Amino acid sequence: MTYYKIDKEKKILDICCGLRAMWFNKNHPNAIYCDKRIRPKGFDDFRPNFSVIPDIQTEWSNLPFPNDFFHLVVMDPPHIITKEDSHRMVKYYGHLEKDSWETDIKTGFDEAWRVLKPNGILVFKWSEASIKKKHLLSVLQREPLFGHPNGSRVPCHWLTFMKLEESQ
Repeated sequence: MTYYKIDKEKKILDICCGLRAMWFNKNHPNAIYCDKRIRPKGFDDFRPNFSVIPDIQTEWSNLPFPNDFFHLVVMDPPHIITKEDSHRMVKYYGHLEKDSWETDIKTGFDEAWRVLKPNGILVFKWSEASIKKKHLLSVLQREPLFGHPNGSRVPCHWLTFMKLEESQ
């Protein structure tokens, strides 16, 4: 595999950045933002200033980074199972396929784990819009250290994992 040359200051990886909606600084100098999609400003008439412009366009299933590189990996994957591309959330974040979502999410999570340094942190954001957190965790086959539901009408969870050296 060919790896991107990475500046040593880049200690954070967002593997499915989308709109970078969770970020306070959407261009954090220590982060690399990845997504498989590119959508320039104006792709949505409702929110004309929104865009999906990753630093690196890549699939989460085959990240072009070496093992054990990043101190922090952020994963906010698509969480809606639908084919309806006109759905606002699908426009912004993408969607999962009904027949392959488990394999797709597990593969992406395992790639995020691979590029995470020992004792690094993986923050995983999940909405139960289509799939319950309990089912998701059975697919990931890892137990988070802690998490937090955001309390909105659509249950959204922040899950925190740590790649402890003894669990590798």
